[in-house]
Amino acid sequence: MPRDPIVVIGAGVTGLTTAICLAEAGLPVRVVSKDEPRHTLSRAAGAAWSIYLVDEHDDRPLRWGGETFRELERLSGLEESGIRMRSGLEAHRVMVPEPRWAGVVRDFRADETGLPEGFAVGWRYTMPVTHMPAYLGYLASRLRQAGVHVELSTVDSLGSVAAETIVNCSGVGARSLVPDEGVEGIQGQLVVVENPGIESFFLEDASEWSELTYFMPHGDTVALGGSAVAYQGNLSPDPEITAGILARCAAIEPKLAGAQVVEQRVGVRPVRPSVRVEKSTVDGRTIIHNYGHGGSGVTLSWGCAREVLSLVVD
Repeated sequence: MPRDPIVVIGAGVTGLTTAICLAEAGLPVRVVSKDEPRHTLSRAAGAAWSIYLVDEHDDRPLRWGGETFRELERLSGLEESGIRMRSGLEAHRVMVPEPRWAGVVRDFRADETGLPEGFAVGWRYTMPVTHMPAYLGYLASRLRQAGVHVELSTVDSLGSVAAETIVNCSGVGARSLVPDEGVEGIQGQLVVVENPGIESFFLEDASEWSELTYFMPHGDTVALGGSAVAYQGNLSPDPEITAGILARCAAIEPKLAGAQVVEQRVGVRPVRPSVRVEKSTVDGRTIIHNYGHGGSGVTLSWGCAREVLSLVVD
């Protein structure tokens, strides 16, 4: 068990959750980030619980996602968490088999009749829907209660961090920090509108490399998405993408046509062929990586954080 402070790099949803797990286990922790939690790229996440990275060769994302689902469901009972359990529809334009995670969500059932035009099959279920600005605020507050504050600083290399144990939760920054050329930044955009009476979510079968269509109700507002384009360093909203998001969502739910736009957010997904949660030793120091979650950062957050904790205390 480390006696010197463990340095967690990054204060997005992955870094905060990891730091909380370590600190609440009684370990000394420092968190270093170039941005305040509310201003990290995680703020722009659509934050539906949805596992994109399960394959026949690696069941860990399914386990991590299940652990996270149960934790988010528990946190949905806290007003300040920004999480609510919502029922809704995930739809596919082509016939596909039921997902492997069907047993994780609540009330899962197939639906081939009540689908929007152009869709071939869908699933109805209940899942946690997360309002990211509120949730990041909750996580930051919980971390402070554990005695840890986020230190604002830019980390240029792992070698520059003065710590015997480092946990790398740098997201897309891992491409240059590690360096790991397998990490690709995929930019995503969402539009927040006033809620015209939407209570259920909609999520189209999504790929990291295509347009996404979803809407997630958050009380007085609805988050509409989305997009997936190669990150070019510009985090300004694209009016053309905004118009496309509004049109696609209104085609699914006519109530959204003409809804008043409140805010636009742009973020970057750290896409990698597989999530990297592993421990290595470099120059006598322990480096634990926790990045590459793509569009499933929130979905896998608690499961991956607990995996990091097990690697630290092992």
